Amino acid sequence: MNQELPPQKTLKPVLIAGLAAMCVAVLGGLLTDIGPWYKGLLQPAFKPPDTWFGPAWTLIFIFAAAAAAVAWKQTPDRASRYWLVGLFALNAALNSLWSLLFFKLQRPDWALLEVGFLWLSIAALMWAMKSYSRRACALLLPYLLWVSLAIAINYATVQLNGPFRQAF
Repeated sequence: MNQELPPQKTLKPVLIAGLAAMCVAVLGGLLTDIGPWYKGLLQPAFKPPDTWFGPAWTLIFIFAAAAAAVAWKQTPDRASRYWLVGLFALNAALNSLWSLLFFKLQRPDWALLEVGFLWLSIAALMWAMKSYSRRACALLLPYLLWVSLAIAINYATVQLNGPFRQAF
């Protein structure tokens, strides 16, 4: 049974989801260093230009925040809402961890292992909300596709540049 939220409480999930998405985006940006090490990597020919990544991630985070807010309002019960929050929190942690591994620790090989878990966390979110919010599920599709491309780029980067040594 879907427990509708009172109208005065419908703005709260939107604000929280938007703030959370901004925090993850800022953290990811702080962990991303497009410096000499990154510029020295051989990149696959199919990798989009670096200038595409900022706008792409901005749209992805907007869609993810919208998905969170829509799903929150359509969850069937409180337990489902907490489960949804936990899945989004796991996804946020994995998203930030990838940037840490790839850019700060300069370990694309470790990031390649981790990005599979990031992809699975997006798929889990979509699976968890598909029964009560197909719209929220659809809003995460660009995220899943972008991370799928990231996996291919990450894999090719490891193949072109490995093995990697610990940066510190």
